Amino acid sequence: MERVKIELEYVFRASPQVLYKFFTNPDRIIRWFCDDVDINDGIYSFGWEGYFEDAKLIEDVENELLRFSWVDEDEKEYFEFDISKSPVTGDTILLIRDFCDKDEVDDQKALWHSQISQLKRETGEGI
Repeated sequence: MERVKIELEYVFRASPQVLYKFFTNPDRIIRWFCDDVDINDGIYSFGWEGYFEDAKLIEDVENELLRFSWVDEDEKEYFEFDISKSPVTGDTILLIRDFCDKDEVDDQKALWHSQISQLKRETGEGI
């Protein structure tokens, strides 16, 4: 199946520093992304309902960018959180980049929308 890159953009009032903590601190990651997480030497073990998947942190620019590659996948494919400030509105912009099978684009976008809805609730923004 052909793999494609997707990009999703979300606007937050929370600062880049606050969002960054929700991507790097285990106690915050479990509030919106997964049920459990363990971080060891740049490997994040994300758990959902007792099933774990490992992702390697391959790029980390504090308060700006985090890029992960699933351990069992090609490193050319990744999922990424790109955080920036809008020069016009001052809002924080979160750009998510991810890869999926071409026939799963809608499902993958729906999954990210659900996750980000929870993240917005956790940062006090609702949806």
